[in-house]
Amino acid sequence: MHNNNQAVPESVDVLVIGNGPVGATLAALLGRYGVDTLVVDKAHEVLLMPRAIALDNEALRILQLAGLAEDAFDTVVIPHVKMHCPIVGQFGQANTHGRIDGHPKLVTFYQPDLEQAMRRQAQRFANLRCLGGLELLEFVQDETGASATLLDENGEHHQVRCKYLVGADGASSKVRGLIGQEFAGQSYAEDWLIVDAGAREGHAIDHVEFLCDHRRPTPHMPAPGGRERWEFMLRPGETRQQMEDPAQICQLLAPWIEPQQLSIERKAVYRFHARCCDSFQQGRVFLVGDAAHITPPFVGQGLVAGLRDVANLAWKLCWVLQGRAKAQILDSYDEERRPHAREMIDLARLMGSLVMPRNALVAALVHGLMKTLRIIPAARRYFDELDIKPKHRYARGLFVGSRGRRAPQNGALFPQAWVRSAGQVRLSDELLGDRLQLVGLGTDPRRWLSSSEQARWQELGGDFLQIGYGYGQAAGAGDFADSLDGSLLQAWSRPTLAVVRPDRIIMHQGAPQQAAELLRQCEALLRA
Repeated sequence: MHNNNQAVPESVDVLVIGNGPVGATLAALLGRYGVDTLVVDKAHEVLLMPRAIALDNEALRILQLAGLAEDAFDTVVIPHVKMHCPIVGQFGQANTHGRIDGHPKLVTFYQPDLEQAMRRQAQRFANLRCLGGLELLEFVQDETGASATLLDENGEHHQVRCKYLVGADGASSKVRGLIGQEFAGQSYAEDWLIVDAGAREGHAIDHVEFLCDHRRPTPHMPAPGGRERWEFMLRPGETRQQMEDPAQICQLLAPWIEPQQLSIERKAVYRFHARCCDSFQQGRVFLVGDAAHITPPFVGQGLVAGLRDVANLAWKLCWVLQGRAKAQILDSYDEERRPHAREMIDLARLMGSLVMPRNALVAALVHGLMKTLRIIPAARRYFDELDIKPKHRYARGLFVGSRGRRAPQNGALFPQAWVRSAGQVRLSDELLGDRLQLVGLGTDPRRWLSSSEQARWQELGGDFLQIGYGYGQAAGAGDFADSLDGSLLQAWSRPTLAVVRPDRIIMHQGAPQQAAELLRQCEALLRA
């Protein structure tokens, strides 16, 4: 970890506990937004072990927001996910080829590569400090912030005063324990042996497969750098010692790899949990990532959920700290994220029940039924085209409620596509930047506002962007984007104004004639 010779500051605006992938992404976002931030972690360096392995298009879009281009770390694009049962054969296939919002639908990656890339990104910001070798002991909250006690490796205590504290300290979170949000209940706890093998160039599979064998369910997938991962469910009575024994691993991997060609990077017995806190916030303290919720790995959404957390929280902290919004908007973090995190956990549990049938009869019935359902086009689409995955759309939160309309709704993600602006082709999020954007879809948003209304919007942290077709426009206009394939305009049937938050969620939208009222309602949400 860099800057280890730096002194621990006495006060900061935001103190982040934990510098794993979620904490580091939060740090990079706060860095981008200009927030005075300290990130601390017990460890100095990135743990050189693969752990999380999957990212979807939304996660890649959040990494883009945090400053990581798609080529900042290696990925393997996954074209499809197959589900196979020894009794009925292949009974399911999810099509993950193609792109959504400018990114592949599903990739696998090597976690240390991602973490190192994100830490390099964080180093670019003068308002951001990252220190290793520090452990949180305790903190106390009051009306204006929190005072944290940190312990360094020499046994010395350091007091840090912060306005907000964020626990990104993982599944065994100290912050969660200190605010009394210990995980309630244990929906299930399965023990699995995870084996990561290296040196598999030219031999690894090119897709993800779930071998749904009731005797020993086995998910299997490729990863960058010639890696491959298998997960083997433990049977009753099997111990960690037995399963991590090299001879046992050779035997388990025998269908794929000859013993003399086996190169193991990591082997570990893990317990998969499905858990969620009752609240992701207490006063000025917030929980993100595994500190707030733990998702079983069957839909590859564990890290993705944590990245969604920090994209949601970072800009809200910034707006409050910079005086653009009232502190009450921070309550919307829990209100928006917790229900969505719970939906993802429920989906992972459902997938887990498909992957782990208890016996041959259940396997034959469940997998046979799923295979039969694929004959019905609507049912096949539900599973194959990932319609089963909960949409990233909030039911309640920091946006104006919208009545059912076909276009992307308020509380949902604003789409992203390739555009041309000022002679450059780029992804449209680059033009949205880090402000509240009033986007004119097929119309110039400034045209509908007086100069004083425009000035008031910019004072609130707002800006303007027009998306249209390029003909007849000044080629050099920086706040005009030519929708190259028209996809950004096709979602709306007529000229529309949309207010897009810095986390790319639609805050409000309406007809151009309502421009002043749209902005008034958004300002009321932020300042009420």
